[in-house]
Amino acid sequence: VKVYRKLFPLVGRTVRRLGVDPSAYEDVCQEVFVVVHRRLPEFRGRSSLKTWVFGIVANVVQAHRRSLRRQSPAHRGTGEIVDPEQLTAPANLSPYEAMTRAETARVVHDLLASLDEEKRVVLLLAELEEMPAAEIAQEIGVNINTVYARLRAARQAFSDAVHRHHARLRGGPPRPPHTRAARGATPSP
Repeated sequence: VKVYRKLFPLVGRTVRRLGVDPSAYEDVCQEVFVVVHRRLPEFRGRSSLKTWVFGIVANVVQAHRRSLRRQSPAHRGTGEIVDPEQLTAPANLSPYEAMTRAETARVVHDLLASLDEEKRVVLLLAELEEMPAAEIAQEIGVNINTVYARLRAARQAFSDAVHRHHARLRGGPPRPPHTRAARGATPSP
């Protein structure tokens, strides 16, 4: 019960961030805690309990996705990251602040949805859970250099998405002029 109370916020947040469909959220969280309860005697303390549980969350979410792929499309959930429209802003925000926060959430949502699962997991662990690369490597079972490569690629994708978003806000990147000189023609004397 102590483990559940202590770790439910982490589990719930991580399950949502890893893109579990809202209709399956409770089932996936419950499955995580079933696995935690069953495997708790195996926990040796080589990593933090939080890190160990995150590894279980990642494995349960992957198993959930595999089971969705085996189902017929008519019975499948979307498997997408939670829509930021479903999130509520604190009541003390001004309308402008609420709009800005919602727009930021949409941009982050779209970016996370565009990343493959391997990069998304590493980015979430490193940036949002502030987990060191060595712990991430241990928990997801890959070489530390793989963690760094995935994190670098995810950060680059994030940076590119932010630049595209800002370009759209400014009205898009400047277009090349449609003149003969711009098309490579030589100007006439």
